[in-house]
Amino acid sequence: MPSTPSYTPLLTREVHDVLHAAALAGSTALECSLDLGRTQTTVALDAQGWSVNGQRYPWIDHPRERTLYYWNGSTWEAVQRYSTALIKLVPTDWGPPTFEIDGIKMLPTAQLSPWEDAQRKVALIAPRGKTILDCCGGLGYFAACCVAEGAARVQSFEKNPDVIWLRGLNPWSPQPGGALTLENRDITEAIPMLPDAAFDAVLHDPPRFGIAGELYSQNFYDQLARVLKRRGRLFHYTGTPNKLTSSRDVPAEVTRRLQKSGFRVSAAGSDGLLAVKS
Repeated sequence: MPSTPSYTPLLTREVHDVLHAAALAGSTALECSLDLGRTQTTVALDAQGWSVNGQRYPWIDHPRERTLYYWNGSTWEAVQRYSTALIKLVPTDWGPPTFEIDGIKMLPTAQLSPWEDAQRKVALIAPRGKTILDCCGGLGYFAACCVAEGAARVQSFEKNPDVIWLRGLNPWSPQPGGALTLENRDITEAIPMLPDAAFDAVLHDPPRFGIAGELYSQNFYDQLARVLKRRGRLFHYTGTPNKLTSSRDVPAEVTRRLQKSGFRVSAAGSDGLLAVKS
């Protein structure tokens, strides 16, 4: 589990409404989580709002479902930004949130926690003692699990500054430092400058093909093979896009390209591939 620095409180509609209902019923204090299930905190309640650690907060007018709120110093705001796309941190039933880009969910949450999903996938590369390339950092769950499992070094890249901003507010995201470095750079631009055979393992969790086709290209897979040591492992999340709506088989296409780059490839669950450099 990632370390627990001090975060601004985060509210879901559910937590807010429980607090508000307790205040209306006359309660003066209630224990709840202000960090998406990581810890429990007792807050003081009154008709106008609530307080914790000497800071007062007002109630939110009409909080929305599937939205997280943070205190910007003067008011509550949704944890979302819009530059070239709407980037939004989204609560889950599990605690660790997912995020969306223009309404497309970036992490699986239907069957298990995105944190447990990351643990399962990271275990495939056996991170202990290894130097790991994390191609598309996202909220950092892969990187956090690698550090927790004893990776020697994790070099993570995330090109979207709005996603990095989400990480700064998400109490489940790891903070750079120690074994983890995080660069706000496009991995496709950074990887040609990385040394040959610099990594023991690679984690590649790209957006879907239609959004980031360059991350599924033969040239990029050739670069992954170059920076990976012999017999190094690569986990590649593929999902199953278009499976029900077209005859396109993205995992099969990825498998052929990885094999051409010199990998032995096998299925890893229903949504990814495990490749080993020959």
